Amino acid sequence: MTETLRERKKRATRRHLAEVATRLFVERGFDAVTMAEIAEAADVSVKTVYNYFVAKEDLVLPQGGEASADRLAAFVRDRAPGESAAGAVLRNLREELHRRDRSIGLTLGYGRFMRMIRESPTLLARFDRLGADMRAALTAELAAASGASPADPVPRLVAAQIAWTQETMFLEIGERTARDEPPGEIAAAMLGLLDVMESLLGDRVLTYATRPREDEPK
Repeated sequence: MTETLRERKKRATRRHLAEVATRLFVERGFDAVTMAEIAEAADVSVKTVYNYFVAKEDLVLPQGGEASADRLAAFVRDRAPGESAAGAVLRNLREELHRRDRSIGLTLGYGRFMRMIRESPTLLARFDRLGADMRAALTAELAAASGASPADPVPRLVAAQIAWTQETMFLEIGERTARDEPPGEIAAAMLGLLDVMESLLGDRVLTYATRPREDEPK
């Protein structure tokens, strides 16, 4: 469906508000900036900011995209025939690295952004909750894909190991950007790190919830 002019304007406004807010948060700290100050810096009313973002935390970690609890589950849901759950997640992470995707922090300011999150108890709690929600959504997707019973702990255990690859990669990207390493060098290093992490996962994790090919029995 083609995006309307009104939808494009709303998306642009939302992006502008988030970018202005993030700049202020990084410069002064999340807890030191008010919604009124964000509105003034963005040249909009406070009501406009609240129309787009219900809470101040949403300006940093908005629902959807890379901040969606469904992110890893969606990778698994869209896996190709013959591809396992772990394989789908690793493939998507590698594709984002090859693209130097901004969504995974391959920007020069990402290290300062992550430091700002770690310095705010409110944001840190929100960030941790997002990780837990992501693992829970992945667990549910793996259980559905494998036909596991509600009492079976395997989907949860596999989800924890798959999520570990993304969480470790994000932490490493944050540390390297804080040292002002170039995004291209970081991407190359992360591709190597994913190879190492994949080699540490057991065969059961790497083959779990493999989608049958069309010529295979389901």
